Parts: sequence; C-alpha cells; structure tokens
Amino acid sequence: MEKLKQRWGITSNFQLVVIFIVFAVTGSTSAYLSKPILEWLGFTRDSLPAWLYYPAYILLIFPVYQVLLLSFGFLSGQFKFFWWFEKKMLRSLGLGFLFRK
Repeated sequence: MEKLKQRWGITSNFQLVVIFIVFAVTGSTSAYLSKPILEWLGFTRDSLPAWLYYPAYILLIFPVYQVLLLSFGFLSGQFKFFWWFEKKMLRSLGLGFLFRK
C-alpha cells in the first residue's frame, strides 16, 4: 500500500480508503445508470440486436463513469486527486488535447 500511496501522492490510509470507496461506488453506479439512459435514448434489448446493444451499453458507461468519478470525488473531498487521475487517464487514451491551454 505504501508504494500506491507514494505513487498517487496520498498521505494517509484514510484518504486511500476514501479513494477506493469512490472508485467502487462510481463503477457500480455508472453501470447501473447506463441502462436507463440507453432506454431513454430509445435503445432497448428488444429494439436492438445484442451485438449492437451491448457495445452501445459499454460505450455509454465510459462518459457516465467520468462524470460520476468527478462528482463523487468532489462529494468525498478528494476532487483534486480525481481531477488529476481523470486527466492522466484521458491522456493515456489519447484524449490529452482536451486539457491543453
């Protein structure tokens, strides 16, 4: 755990626990919320074949996750860490141009 704390610039075990909880809640919530959003957009399992529905579902989870990660990070008092993590993740996906000045 000490290597992870050092790598992420975290000073306390409590902060690490809060970050782990935010990651867990965000992942579960984004998967849970993506289904109703797809239905609201008119994409249901009945209206689309499985080979289109599930990729759409997985693609929708990504932006929902990003928004929720920052939201839950803010609510937990760890916004600075999650903003840094968000920028690092998007840069690694080739979307770093979003954060250039």
